[in-house]
Amino acid sequence: MHDVVNHIERVGVVAILRVSRPGALLAAADAVQAGGITAIEVTMTTPGALGVIEQVRARSGGAVVFGAGTVLDPETARACILAGAQFIVTPTVNLQTIALCRRYSVPVVAGAYTPTEILTAWEAGADVVKVFPADNLGPRFIRAVRAPLPQVRLLPTGGVTLDNAADFIRAGAIAVGVGSELVSQALLDAGDFSSLTARAREFRAAVDSARQP
Repeated sequence: MHDVVNHIERVGVVAILRVSRPGALLAAADAVQAGGITAIEVTMTTPGALGVIEQVRARSGGAVVFGAGTVLDPETARACILAGAQFIVTPTVNLQTIALCRRYSVPVVAGAYTPTEILTAWEAGADVVKVFPADNLGPRFIRAVRAPLPQVRLLPTGGVTLDNAADFIRAGAIAVGVGSELVSQALLDAGDFSSLTARAREFRAAVDSARQP
């Protein structure tokens, strides 16, 4: 369990894949991995998401940690875990889902917005708290929350861009979650996976530079 969280923190970026066609998702996963982002989340709003998780886990050879996102309830979380998801991401604080993940020793990244929700999720056993939507709050919010709650691992998601990713890391986030700013529908529709790989490299570079002393 700790290995997965450490992997996410080391990479610094979780690529969030939300697409309309499972085939495009597999190609997108390969593209972001080639760009150095080896922490990937597929949302449960993607058709055939469970099958994609199974396929990616079978061929990744341990190089990628692959999780399931937009998990709303413990029943869905268990289905994802059985399909091979290595971590679970929720959009909100769902105590039953956190409890199930703890039961099966699978890391859970619980979504929260306010300081009260952040602490509630952490005390319930969340391994990481996803601050969502982060664009409404900004890096200053992360820094402010970290002052009284330095023990909480924060992962801002929603509105993270190349322009602000480094600022979130410098504010104390362990990593950032990036969706359409990385895996844009336009690139997928065009089949431009080389540009997707290049964009993944840019996000990794931004995070790595923010961690330099």
